[in-house]
Amino acid sequence: MLPRRGSTAAVAVAAVLLTGCTDDGPDIGTSAVGRSTVAEVVEAPATVQAAATTTLTSPAAGEVARVYVRDGQRVAAGTLIATVDSPSARSQLTQARSALAQAESAGPTAPTYLSGGTQTRADSTAHDAFGTARQAAGQIPDPRLRAAALTQVEAAEKQYALAAAQARSAIAAINSGIGNLNAALASLSSAQRVQARAAVQLAQQAVDALEIKAPIGGTVQLGGLPEQGGGTDLTGVLDQLPAGLQDQAASALGGGAPGGGGPGVRTTGPVVSGTPVTAGTPLATIVDVSVLSLTAEVDETDVFLVKPGVRAVVELDAVPGAQYGAVVKAVDLSPTAAQSGGVSYRVRLALGRGTLPDGEPAPTPRPGMSAVADLRVRTATDAVSVPSSAVVRDGDRDAVWVLDGQVARRRLVTVGTQGEDVVEVTEGLRVGERVVTRGADQVREGQELS
Repeated sequence: MLPRRGSTAAVAVAAVLLTGCTDDGPDIGTSAVGRSTVAEVVEAPATVQAAATTTLTSPAAGEVARVYVRDGQRVAAGTLIATVDSPSARSQLTQARSALAQAESAGPTAPTYLSGGTQTRADSTAHDAFGTARQAAGQIPDPRLRAAALTQVEAAEKQYALAAAQARSAIAAINSGIGNLNAALASLSSAQRVQARAAVQLAQQAVDALEIKAPIGGTVQLGGLPEQGGGTDLTGVLDQLPAGLQDQAASALGGGAPGGGGPGVRTTGPVVSGTPVTAGTPLATIVDVSVLSLTAEVDETDVFLVKPGVRAVVELDAVPGAQYGAVVKAVDLSPTAAQSGGVSYRVRLALGRGTLPDGEPAPTPRPGMSAVADLRVRTATDAVSVPSSAVVRDGDRDAVWVLDGQVARRRLVTVGTQGEDVVEVTEGLRVGERVVTRGADQVREGQELS
């Protein structure tokens, strides 16, 4: 019996044309070599994926002011989903505007310090704060929200760097005795105004974000997706920020507000007006099922056989007997840990429509459903082929027992496409020759078979 390689399974598309089958005792049978179409299949576990899924979270602590959509409603990108009433976010904006007004109205005053050490400590604190904020932003699961948060952190950091550079220049000018005191004080005041404007900008973004809009089109599911475990808690990270930046960073990053119960707080039911929330509480999940795909896990022993364009037949656990078509679109370069403890690679497929056993259309799959994909990696048409039971191992080669008259002779062959029941023989056999197809492991060289 030809051993199967790795997790590869295979099927014969057309039966081998075998003739003149005879029995030579109860355990040995022979057949004539024929031709058939043989397909080699890699079997892989898979999961149905939506075109896109995004969870909308509260940007700040407070309560849901109003919900504008129904559970299960289809919405377009940009649709207003809900609004959040957050006194803390609005208070932060009021305070930031007041500080900006004071900075813009105040004239140059004597500096509270002229040493570079204080500025260096301030720079160090700011550097740590921005680094922590960037790290927190990088942990946001949603790629769109993560990119937006990183952009906000980068913009705030650039504004601070400009203000700090002006402050250092002013201090250096004063300490060296070559700067004009009024110009130095004006530079410091300008730096303060830049910092105040940055605070207002962040606070305004937090208030604007209280209007929750759909970033993609799809079907609304009020509340978040069921907890999968392994969530990211950013509360400890945000606590490391300066007090004046904690609420702003929580709003910008979608993380948890200090003292607000932590990020990712799950609601116990559908979100409605009056529902209390903290920064990061899921308000709604939008799922775009306009295009469905499949993610399959292919063992490393078979991954080189799988290429874009390979077609597959997919079966879902939820729809027994139905078959869905699929086509490989991409194969990941980076591996994942397989459930068996080995290494596997993700293969992404476009999923087509399905058919029930009676020919009727199969139900449309739902995201997350389990499936098995039979990837047809190789096909040999009109190939010289024999039943896989005819092939035996001879050292590191494949061989078959060929009848020379009534005498069995071992002959080395080269096997091509391997089916589960039938294999292609590319060298060593001719159509019409008789081979042992049952009990091949019991035959010996020169044995007479009637």
